[in-house]
Amino acid sequence: MTQTQALTKTLVFPLDVQSGNESLLHDARLECRRVFTEVLRLNYDGWDWNRIEDVVEQNADLVQNTAQRIIDKAFEALTQYYDYDDWGRPWYKHETFPLRMNYGEGYNLFLEDETVRFRISAKPYNHVKGELRGTQDQFDLHLLTQAMTGDDWHVGTAEALVRNGREELHVTVTNETAEVGTKKTADTVVGVDINEDCVALAALTEHGIEDSIVIDYPEIKEERHRYFTMRKRMQEAGQTAFNDVFRDKEQRFVHDQLHTVSRRVVEWIQRLRFDSPVIVFEDLTDMRDDIEYGTRMNRRLHSVPFAKLRDFITYKAAWHGIPSDDVDPEYTSQQCPVCGHTERANRHKKRFKCRECEHQDHADRGAGVSVAQKWLRKQNNRNVPALNTLPQVRKWELQLRRQASGAVDGPTVVSDTAQGHHPDGIRGVSDQSTGRSPGA
Repeated sequence: MTQTQALTKTLVFPLDVQSGNESLLHDARLECRRVFTEVLRLNYDGWDWNRIEDVVEQNADLVQNTAQRIIDKAFEALTQYYDYDDWGRPWYKHETFPLRMNYGEGYNLFLEDETVRFRISAKPYNHVKGELRGTQDQFDLHLLTQAMTGDDWHVGTAEALVRNGREELHVTVTNETAEVGTKKTADTVVGVDINEDCVALAALTEHGIEDSIVIDYPEIKEERHRYFTMRKRMQEAGQTAFNDVFRDKEQRFVHDQLHTVSRRVVEWIQRLRFDSPVIVFEDLTDMRDDIEYGTRMNRRLHSVPFAKLRDFITYKAAWHGIPSDDVDPEYTSQQCPVCGHTERANRHKKRFKCRECEHQDHADRGAGVSVAQKWLRKQNNRNVPALNTLPQVRKWELQLRRQASGAVDGPTVVSDTAQGHHPDGIRGVSDQSTGRSPGA
């Protein structure tokens, strides 16, 4: 059984801008930066948000819908700041800001033979023209032309920006009636446990554990800590002008890494070809509201944007027809997946050892199994299998720069999709205890 769901994808295109028009795009992005910064300044001066919107939009030297988009982006950043314990305070921009536009108002696209031409309203009565680079057989361009000419997809907002010295247009396309599987009838439950340095996945059916893996990404936590230290030192030295520069670099790094992690998660599910899978997460919506953590713990919680990673995984999975759901996270990291005994002392960092049955496991993998078990218990007339043993934990490190951390029952190996040198000389060893390889 399937259900419909709206899916949105961002397509990235290099721009071939008509000669002499590059300065118009640059000037428009400078104005976008000024608008964004002005919203922040007036907010910190105590202005009402409705008044800020009216004044800034009236004075903006931009197409009206573009000015509205930039103002909305500033308000979104402020909302995140006020809702999440003063973390990530938005500050004045020192780099150009992307030109955010509505299709048909701020920009237009035109299909001519196998070429897509664009017209961007950089400022009122100042149009930038050119064409999107690429060929018709490229996936992004094919999907864009499908959205421009067909009924299933439609073109949405876009951003004109410079990345690595190259002019780019990032276009969103949406399918309002895409088909995904029905979660209630799923045969395989993929429990997900997201942590600050790894994500653990465990595939469970009513017959037992199908497979499991732990994907390490220590670089995210390390890089965020490094940027935090640099910004703190600069603030202490009074060099506040660089704060925003480093924050933007940090955000871009984390954003790219999360995309890679989420892609690996979906690739793993696809390669193993589970029967009718559903991805299940812990519902951490109210986590920060229920507990007062303090400054240090808040930084740890934000070392990985849990909600963003979940959104990326959900989004990419939906593209392949895989639905998602969530469960109450209470005690998932303390509960033994074999005997069900729940005690805080069961877990010590990355090591899980049940005080009742003495089952030992990688703590995060065990939490992933508990998430899958809890989801099955929520379903009517669904069997929760009794687990006597679990397969060995396999590690898949994102960058493969070091051996994965955490004590496990047996030797750590990696997925056969991973590349790189391992101390035992083996590349891509499958988990012998499961009887199936990740590429099967």
